[in-house]
Amino acid sequence: MKRIKLEIAYDGTSYCGWQIQPDRLTVEGVINRVLSETLKEDIRVSGASRTDAGVHAYGNVAVFDTDTSIPAEKIGLAVNPFLPEDIKIVSACQVKDDFHPRYCDSIKTYEYRIQTGVTQLPSCRLYAHWIPRHPDLEAMRAASRNLEGTHDFKSFCAAGAQVKSTVRTVYNIGIAETDIMPGCKEIRITVRGNGFLYNMVRIIAGTLLKAGTGCWPPSYVKGILDACDRRMAGETAPARGLFLKKIEFPGEDPSIVLP
Repeated sequence: MKRIKLEIAYDGTSYCGWQIQPDRLTVEGVINRVLSETLKEDIRVSGASRTDAGVHAYGNVAVFDTDTSIPAEKIGLAVNPFLPEDIKIVSACQVKDDFHPRYCDSIKTYEYRIQTGVTQLPSCRLYAHWIPRHPDLEAMRAASRNLEGTHDFKSFCAAGAQVKSTVRTVYNIGIAETDIMPGCKEIRITVRGNGFLYNMVRIIAGTLLKAGTGCWPPSYVKGILDACDRRMAGETAPARGLFLKKIEFPGEDPSIVLP
């Protein structure tokens, strides 16, 4: 028996999230089925991040145990032809038997995409949140600096989430823009941290947009943190704009240095 780590990319548009659910199409459910059929074993993967319905990923991570004779690094090649076009294994490798992506220290990087312009572009409709007015990026950057560091992010957690602590560390938030075509831009908010609460990145995106569109000054975000009240923060931005970019494990790879 050996433990395999998978790096998985997917377009979450057609799925009810990562986590397996009865009578629902989920990313985890599809991966379990295809791995089981291909390896001729009952495979159940354990994922690092349970992304919501409509959320996308370049690099979610999962592990599973197997007796297969297929070399670990070849598992993607063996399985990908049988996976749908919107789910693919990017890489696979063997890891220590006690490695579990959900219970060891990690650095997660999420990206939230916003398309601006008078028209929502068809090519962006499933992969970015559209707003017609271009926000003030400097105001968004100033607001984001209040969120960097270790804080109680209760104001940025969806109501009803079952967690022991709402304290998290955000290492950095980057905000950049590119031109798509005349009159249309794409803004990308990149958030890197040691873990995220339910809907936290989407609430951060919605809150930064409030600052960027002049609804409140950037300094107001500090008060949102201090209030520990979800009602104080901005709207939860739509799932379609969120991408899980990568998950790093400093304990597994010594070359990864914490900020």
